[in-house]
Amino acid sequence: MTEILRLEHVGKSFGGIRAVNDVSFSLQQGEIIGLIGPNGAGKTTLVNLITGVHPLSMGKVFFDGEDVSRQQAYQAARRGLARTFQIVQPFPRMTVLENVAAGALFGGQAGSVNAALEMSRAELAFVGLEDFADTPASSLALPNRKRLELAKSLAMRPKALMLDEVNAGLNATEIDGALELIRKIADRGVTILIIEHLMKVVLSISQRILVLHHGELIADGDPGDVIRNPRVVEAYLGSKFAARVQAEGHHV
Repeated sequence: MTEILRLEHVGKSFGGIRAVNDVSFSLQQGEIIGLIGPNGAGKTTLVNLITGVHPLSMGKVFFDGEDVSRQQAYQAARRGLARTFQIVQPFPRMTVLENVAAGALFGGQAGSVNAALEMSRAELAFVGLEDFADTPASSLALPNRKRLELAKSLAMRPKALMLDEVNAGLNATEIDGALELIRKIADRGVTILIIEHLMKVVLSISQRILVLHHGELIADGDPGDVIRNPRVVEAYLGSKFAARVQAEGHHV
């Protein structure tokens, strides 16, 4: 497999607080990787560092063979490094189609507004929102707002996609639909890093799991190995959950 993203000793301090501390890992093209950890572990901060939202305090980020440690957010998007946000905030006065076109233009993948609109219609069809193209984004219910967020990111033609709590607030049926969509995105060859608290979701979709605790990477590996890791059990899973998952053959 081809390496698409590598972090070397990445860290971030806010004043005297070390939010991310000496994190190193690599992601391969087409992988789906789960990123888990307790609240405040530094998961969203880590994604912000990867995508240029926050500058690094230490370390380096390499994307597609290039040192991108000093990139800005717009540069990350144009390189093919996209992300969604935990709190979904579409442009409320724009239509669903116009929201996605904004992603295509911001990511630099469309040479004109007309080209952006054409790309956007294709992505809306991919996520199942083609019937809402001319609807004001503000009128969408939460599940469709989540799909709109995905369509905006896909319109940037990403090589890697960071998903921050993409299933938060969804019911079981909606989560199943979201996971099916995520798998289809990975089938395009897009590497996916998904921040997720629902262990059912993490175990069902991830090929590898990364675990952050107090800003440090305490585990990186196969889901079955990670849930048996004593540090992960103590910091995040709890012994009862870990025992139940192991008893059920890792199917929860």
